[in-house]
Amino acid sequence: MTNQNVVVASDRKSSNIGLKITVTLTNSTLFSGADSKALPAPGGGFITISRKNILRKPTDTTDQGGNKINAWVNSLRASSPTRLKSSIAFSPQTEEQTSWIARHPSALSKFEEIVNASKGKKIVMFLDYDGTLAPIVEDPDRAFMTNEMREAVRDVARYFPTAIVTGRCRDKVFSFVKLAGLYYAGSHGMDIEGPSKKRRYKKGNHGVLCQPASEFLPMINEVYQTLLEKTKSIPGAKVENNKFCLSVHFRCVDENSWGTLAEQVRVVLDKYPKLTLTQGRMVLEIRPTIKWDKGKALEFLLEALGYANSKDVVPVYIGDDRTDEDAFKVLRNRGQGFGILVSKTPKETHASYSLQEPSEVILIYIMLFMLFS
Repeated sequence: MTNQNVVVASDRKSSNIGLKITVTLTNSTLFSGADSKALPAPGGGFITISRKNILRKPTDTTDQGGNKINAWVNSLRASSPTRLKSSIAFSPQTEEQTSWIARHPSALSKFEEIVNASKGKKIVMFLDYDGTLAPIVEDPDRAFMTNEMREAVRDVARYFPTAIVTGRCRDKVFSFVKLAGLYYAGSHGMDIEGPSKKRRYKKGNHGVLCQPASEFLPMINEVYQTLLEKTKSIPGAKVENNKFCLSVHFRCVDENSWGTLAEQVRVVLDKYPKLTLTQGRMVLEIRPTIKWDKGKALEFLLEALGYANSKDVVPVYIGDDRTDEDAFKVLRNRGQGFGILVSKTPKETHASYSLQEPSEVILIYIMLFMLFS
């Protein structure tokens, strides 16, 4: 057996990520004509979190008024990432954490397993943006991805169809990613557009476009203006117009004001029964009540690519938010592909594998590029 060590390093000042990967090449194969690359995953622990702090969706069984708002606030507190400071040292894994990682092992440590399952098939990549390609930041307008991440996504997209599936406005996320050859599904998949130039991997149609919630645009704009006015008295509150949905960010809002903010949002939405309110990471999401989500977007894109009923495709979806669970569920139900949750803490998920943060997402991308280039 012939072994060769390859070291990939990155120390650019523009990035907060330092990478150093040792790759062993052998004569065995994972794909026809491809060398096997057994890549060890970096070690790491989890921040301690109790079961009661796992993200929950508020139920509608509470009383109207104050009790319901209190239920929202308690849920917001439970899911608040601001309580997990990056300066806290990783603690030894608890029994709960060990059990969780056994059910959702690191995609880095199981990389060879993922590649083996993809042998002879076409991989299609689906990626959330915030918390996956870029770190979660206080100001959503400054959620920039690193140049290294952009280059990694661009390089892998030469080999695999790639889609960004996000709650953001499609134009906004494109201004962050700046890669013309990808599919972009904004507004939680309610605003989908394909690449403008022909890619060699495409089987489906050109200029893919899907906007199933177009009729809600006037209503969304009306609610946006109302919420801007209603929330301007709460320091730190930010209302973001994502075209077919709205986001009310409270990451910079004092915790004592969360109840007031939730009440103001609820009062506004009481007048719009065709809109629904859900919760993400330090954000309240307002969406049309149509049967469309990131899972539906994944299915639409697979069909547009010509893989709707194909057994020779492996969709890989990487995301960090509860809205990504709809896509993870689709993959589970199809019995096809892999969902990868990006999270430092155990949480209920339909994903098969896990990663801790965007710096581990870029490692997966570097490994894929090295394998297929």
